[in-house]
Amino acid sequence: MALVVSALVMSIGVLAAAILGITSAHATELNPRDMILIDRLTWGINASSAAHFQAIGAERWLNEQLHPASTTTLPEAVRNQIEAMADVHRLPFDIAVAFDQQAKSANQVIDPEQKKAAQQVYQQAMNERGKQAAARTILYALYAPDQLRERMAWFWFNHFNVHQYKANIRILIGDYQDRAIRPLALGKFRGLLMATLHHPAMLRYLDNSDNAAGHLNENYAREIMELHTMGVGSGYTQADVEALARILTGVGIDLKPEDPKLKPELQSQLVRDGAFEFNPARHDYGDKVFLGHPIQGRGLAEVDDAIDILVHHPATATHLCRQIAAYFVSDNPPEALVQRMAQIFKTTDGDIAAVLAAMVHAPEFTASLKPGVKFKDPVQYVFSAVRLAYDEKVILNTNPIQGWLNRLGEGLFNHETPDGYATASASWNGPGQMTLRFEIARQIGSGSSGLFKPDVPNAVDQPAFPLIQNSLYFGGLRQTLGPATLAALDQAISPQDWNTLFLSSPEFMR
Repeated sequence: MALVVSALVMSIGVLAAAILGITSAHATELNPRDMILIDRLTWGINASSAAHFQAIGAERWLNEQLHPASTTTLPEAVRNQIEAMADVHRLPFDIAVAFDQQAKSANQVIDPEQKKAAQQVYQQAMNERGKQAAARTILYALYAPDQLRERMAWFWFNHFNVHQYKANIRILIGDYQDRAIRPLALGKFRGLLMATLHHPAMLRYLDNSDNAAGHLNENYAREIMELHTMGVGSGYTQADVEALARILTGVGIDLKPEDPKLKPELQSQLVRDGAFEFNPARHDYGDKVFLGHPIQGRGLAEVDDAIDILVHHPATATHLCRQIAAYFVSDNPPEALVQRMAQIFKTTDGDIAAVLAAMVHAPEFTASLKPGVKFKDPVQYVFSAVRLAYDEKVILNTNPIQGWLNRLGEGLFNHETPDGYATASASWNGPGQMTLRFEIARQIGSGSSGLFKPDVPNAVDQPAFPLIQNSLYFGGLRQTLGPATLAALDQAISPQDWNTLFLSSPEFMR
């Protein structure tokens, strides 16, 4: 019986290969290490990414990933979905002003039932913006050719985490990811840090919009040092937190069309850029000492000084490079690798692509390119499963994916505290997590699971079936599987069962 099932499954795989247009001989030229490399630096290997890697070679592929075009080229079907989303081209100021007006209008309704209905409409509209932001992130992750930039966009969002359900951040979260983080994910770290500092989502999340002279709020100042730059135990003191909070006074958000009323001597100090505002009337102009550096009280220029000090602090290079290495290499990356990456960070003035290039070409990274080294967190697990199952066939509905990630505990933009989601395997490999992954593997492996049913009223589910056992599997992925997994696959009683077993195998989890 097992031989009959195996033959049936193999015939399905040959058919899948023919549909994908990739020959088995073509795929055999990729060795297991190449496939693990692709899987490690992308959101998951699939037939098309493997074919492209093979066609241009490892070094050219790496260069493409490290230095992509400034604008991502997405498939037309993906672009059409994104273009149909509300507010996708609007700036945070305009979005926030419109929603503030909607909230005021709802609250001014006199009839209690009508007021409740208007407030529900307002909340639903904010929820919808959050869902659309998550949908864009998913579509970019699945279909953008510059996969390493997408991996780093999620890494940096998690690093500069904001929680979408605080205040009205849901309406700003898409712009935060799309304009403050993704375009700078492979650039200079200072630019990325400053983009997040100027974004209303961060200023609102960590309460710096409430930080003013005489009414210090230290939340953002503390997290900049503890999480965003130097790291815990790196030598800063409570006095440094207070000094940075004073430096950041007056940095906030202003959605009013008119400028604030200021004394004549302060008017030239006012800075407004969209929703961002530096209000000199709220700033502490006293001199400060920050990390041993005297900083003269003179307004927004103090923030530039403080950021320069933080970016060039040796602890920042080490902290960031250890996190990057943990993301790509292992939960506890070799210290020698971290220090070499940190040295590149320092000599290139925080060039993220240069740091990644040093990491990828390091012997410690090469040594990690073997099965079982890096456990996938839920986001990588789900994205890699969908990429492998459907390759370049564009899904029409991201809601199932959003639901899977929420169930697995790593919903996009849902982490409440500033530290972001954990990346270590111990956070994601418990029995409950594995049970949920098996259920999700069955949903992905058994059919379209709603991925091809447009999220509109009366939509019809488009025909689709996951093609996992294709030439990529027979020509390469099969070599990465252990005897127990191969034996289990040989006992599959249907293509759906085979897909489920493969997606829930220990090897696919890593």
